Amino acid sequence: MTRSADRARVTTFVAVSPLDAFEVFTQETDLWWARGPRYRGLHAPQGVLRFDPPGPGGRLLETSDTEVFEVGRVLVWEPGARLVFQWRASNFAPGELTEVEVRFESSFGGTRVVLEHRGWDAIRADHPVRHGEDGAATVGRMGRWWGDLVTGFRLHAARSRAG
Repeated sequence: MTRSADRARVTTFVAVSPLDAFEVFTQETDLWWARGPRYRGLHAPQGVLRFDPPGPGGRLLETSDTEVFEVGRVLVWEPGARLVFQWRASNFAPGELTEVEVRFESSFGGTRVVLEHRGWDAIRADHPVRHGEDGAATVGRMGRWWGDLVTGFRLHAARSRAG
C-alpha cells in the first residue's frame, strides 16, 4: 500500500486475464466485497452491491428490500483496462465525493490490479468518516480497508475463473 494525505493505493496480482479480472471486479462485486457494517453502507445482511447498469454513466449501488444507496457513478469503463467511479460513504452529504480508479495491467501469468482511492483532501477535517484522524491516518485506514477488499477480490477471482 502507498499513500499520501490525499490518496491510498493498493496493488494485488490475480492469475487471470485483464478482461477476466475486470469482469470479476464489475460483474461479481457482491460476491467478493465483504459484508457487514465496516464494508457496507446500508448494513443490511441481504443487501446487494452492483454496478447498474454496467458501463459509463452507470452507478455503483447497494440495495436491500427497502433501501437503495448510491455509492457513486461510473466515470470511466474500459473493460480489461480501467475503471473509475465516484465513491461516497453512507454518512457523506450530497456533493461529498471521492474517486476510485482501478487499473488492470497485463503481467506475466495474469493481471496486476492497482486500486487508487483519491480525493480525501476535499473531505473536511472534522468529517465523521475521518473518525477524528488527520489526513494521513484517514488515508492509511482507507488503504487497509481497500486492502481487505482487494484480498477478497483476489481470492474470489482465483475461485471464480479457475480453469
